[in-house]
Amino acid sequence: MITKTAMIAIVGRPNVGKSTLTNVLTGDKVAIVTPKPQTTRNRIFGVFTHGQSQIVLLDTPGFHKAKTRLGDYMVGLVKESVADVDAVALVVEPVDNIGVQEQMLIEHISRSKVPAILVINKIDTVRVDLVLPIIERYSAKMKFDAIVPISAKKGDGIEALLKEFDKHAKDGPQLFPEDMTTDQPERQVIAEIIREKLLICLDREIPHGTAVEITKFSEREGDEIIDVDATIYCEKASHKGMIIGKNGVMLKKIGQYAREDIERFMGVKVFLQTWVKVKENWRDSQTLMKNFGYIK
Repeated sequence: MITKTAMIAIVGRPNVGKSTLTNVLTGDKVAIVTPKPQTTRNRIFGVFTHGQSQIVLLDTPGFHKAKTRLGDYMVGLVKESVADVDAVALVVEPVDNIGVQEQMLIEHISRSKVPAILVINKIDTVRVDLVLPIIERYSAKMKFDAIVPISAKKGDGIEALLKEFDKHAKDGPQLFPEDMTTDQPERQVIAEIIREKLLICLDREIPHGTAVEITKFSEREGDEIIDVDATIYCEKASHKGMIIGKNGVMLKKIGQYAREDIERFMGVKVFLQTWVKVKENWRDSQTLMKNFGYIK
């Protein structure tokens, strides 16, 4: 029986493993993961039960220097997420220096006066003796409630981190049903899966200038098949050609990879159709950003 709840904001620079950690803790793929920066654009709620506590994770976009309105929106989400939670988990890499993004986040967390846990991720990539100097450097900058070295990829240190999360759970009713792992609507999850495949399959700046809109989502009567129509938007006509590829090969590849993941998520067969359209400079258009779900 759930008697306590805790809301924990997961923050850090791009590519430190915030979304991987969220997926590991929830036991489900609630956030897309790629090796490319700025994969996460929205704040995503990941929900899981640990003992008598329901932990709600706020997986946030990577904290970076914004260059577009979309970037401003993403950075704003990080700052908002720190403001009203029970604790913040600052995720960093095992590097013996504190970067500009980490310094800014530490300052923002300190001003918010919220309990903070330092999570040193990817410890499987360094020698154990190199972790201590990192702990000492961060400890000199801020008084953390706890410092937990982990490997989200391998699962090392996860139990110790869960114990720290539990310490911030407060008496009160559960916020979500026990079988729920995310607050995202199915359409949003599907759009994010498609965008993940764009990031994985395409090079350079092209995938960062893409957005996905689900224009059809319906179950066939009498059949366990879901029809999904998705429109991929990009910023340049030349990018459209690269996304489609010669004879449509690239778009077919992206669609195939996406469909496989969508079927795993939905648990039924999926018929996916994709189109590509150009919307120049949409990342600086407040109207288009709202249409794509980036401004509420």
